[in-house]
Amino acid sequence: MHRRVFIASAALLGLTGCLGGAGLEGQARPVMNRSYALRGFNFSALEGLTVSESETFYPTADIVWRGDPVGPRIPQIAAMFAQAADRNKTVLNGAVPVDVDVTLVRFHGVTNRTRYTVGGVYNIVFDMTVRRAGSDQVIEPTRRVVGNLDAPGGDRAGQLDAAGQTQKVRVTDFLTSLLRAQLV
Repeated sequence: MHRRVFIASAALLGLTGCLGGAGLEGQARPVMNRSYALRGFNFSALEGLTVSESETFYPTADIVWRGDPVGPRIPQIAAMFAQAADRNKTVLNGAVPVDVDVTLVRFHGVTNRTRYTVGGVYNIVFDMTVRRAGSDQVIEPTRRVVGNLDAPGGDRAGQLDAAGQTQKVRVTDFLTSLLRAQLV
């Protein structure tokens, strides 16, 4: 019994770090009139980001992602951001054509071990710049965006998968909403 309590306590203590984005804080969205037509989207990642494939409760790394098969994680994450941007092109059809530059700072999902037990939080941090389409003219200077999405654990995670709400689907939908909220 004591072992179970210790393991659960250690897991929850480790997951509390997810909530704060490891000390990374977002910046407020500038107050301004926006009427953007999203034309271009550029994704990059900070140099030197660490990736973990460890199945511990809370790996110490910048990138933890299990929603795709083991492989190059940054391109997998780039694909989700690109899909989110493409989805927003039909919604963001205002008067000012813009390109959006995103630089990934952190993408900390949950390991399978965490997902199938206690659950946690997807903590996604990126820097975003909005430019006039086809130019270097900055409309909105670079700012840090932090997004946290609940990652249900245990039976609930399995139920979501069975209903087609896989990690990849949920995170891509979240990125779509997060980008839209920054640009409207």
